Amino acid sequence: MLVVLGFLMIAVFMYLVMSKRATPIATLILVPLIFGAFTGAGLGMGDMVIESLLKLAPTAALLFFAIIFFGTMIDVGLFDPLIRLILRFVKDDPVRLVIGTALLTSIVSLDGDGSTTFIIVTSAFLPLYLRLGLSPVVLTVVAALSNGVLNTVPWGGSTARAAAALGVSPIDIFVPMAPAIFAGVVTVLVLAYFLGRSERKRIGRLSLPGEGGGVSPSVDKNSSRQLVHSIAAAEGMPKTGSSVVIENDFAREVTETGTIQTRPNARPRLIWFNLVLTLAVMTLLVIDVVEPAVIFMAAAGIALVVNFPKIKEQSAQIKAHADSVISVVGMVFAASVLTGIMNGTGMITEMAAWLVSIIPDWMGSFMPVIAGLLSIPLTFIMTNDAFYFGVLPILAETASHYGIAPVEMARAGLVGQALHQSSPLVASFLLLIGLANVNLGDHFKKVIVRGILVALVMLIVGGLIGAYQLF
Repeated sequence: MLVVLGFLMIAVFMYLVMSKRATPIATLILVPLIFGAFTGAGLGMGDMVIESLLKLAPTAALLFFAIIFFGTMIDVGLFDPLIRLILRFVKDDPVRLVIGTALLTSIVSLDGDGSTTFIIVTSAFLPLYLRLGLSPVVLTVVAALSNGVLNTVPWGGSTARAAAALGVSPIDIFVPMAPAIFAGVVTVLVLAYFLGRSERKRIGRLSLPGEGGGVSPSVDKNSSRQLVHSIAAAEGMPKTGSSVVIENDFAREVTETGTIQTRPNARPRLIWFNLVLTLAVMTLLVIDVVEPAVIFMAAAGIALVVNFPKIKEQSAQIKAHADSVISVVGMVFAASVLTGIMNGTGMITEMAAWLVSIIPDWMGSFMPVIAGLLSIPLTFIMTNDAFYFGVLPILAETASHYGIAPVEMARAGLVGQALHQSSPLVASFLLLIGLANVNLGDHFKKVIVRGILVALVMLIVGGLIGAYQLF
């Protein structure tokens, strides 16, 4: 009975999330409560949820203050010198331009917000792509791959979900996987190099705009605006007239030639302080001597007080990142209802026992690899919520019968993010192709094979360095 209820609950949860009948937060709360009532748990579900909530509280605190900290570092211009260096590096060379796209996307992706990242990247590079005659599809492919790989940072959406679903620390997931993630970034850079070479050969048969009547790519502004408007409506962005008002300072600070103008909240005099603070945070995270949540709480407080001495400025800075904080942290707290009821009622145990009974013994030791391989197609055709809260817990509980820790399954389950960020179910990806005016089918033709390749590289490297059992 519990097996049937468990799988039916997961199916209903996945359907509601994927069909967008309800928000993930509402679904994570209501669906488990309804199905938990059928198990006879009754009022006992309250204790189950609170027990799970207490376990997830450190993760929620980590994500809350990590988003505030890295968002503040971007706003005050800590990464601007590196961005300017990349823009100077690319010049008019297609190969450098595509590699620069991958580098800039990777840097800006550190804040864990895909929409902001894509706005910044398209604002900085799309004018250069169009001026040189490069295909905007190359921009969207490289940006989506880079952002997908870096979506695995501890405060990123995928890692937050995996940590919440399995009750483990995001830092414990991330640190052993860091070499694999680095390998994923390197793979994207290699792919960017070859894409750039391909574009260089193609452009060699064209003349640049203004040089002898060559063909210059044009942008269908009307269709692009329509798509961006539809995304804006879906995500609650304000729009005025014929353009979407994107609340992002960086986008307004990039000129048509891709150079950065003065940032309103930039703190150039404090750049060395902010750099030392950021390096100190990363060092403390790696050596693991203080709880990650405490590190980011202290770092966020210091960053706010030093960079924004006035109370109004501090409040405005926190509010600027409120949307990201609420969506991610709210999701983690809501996940405590699902995980608490699944564990408290015994659903997850019975479901895993049933899977163990049908899985051949020789496949048991390959559960991390199975989870990694499944994450590639499943996170593409379903949302992160559906996979990490619906599929991964069952795989992890099954793997526990073979002596494999949940944190290992969480690490392996992240590799599919390289392709996930090109899923039509991801709103930020739709924003990317809308801003770049790229056809979805054209993007898929170039990204699917490359995304699978990046994911497989991450999966193999992760196993070889011992982040999880490979053989």
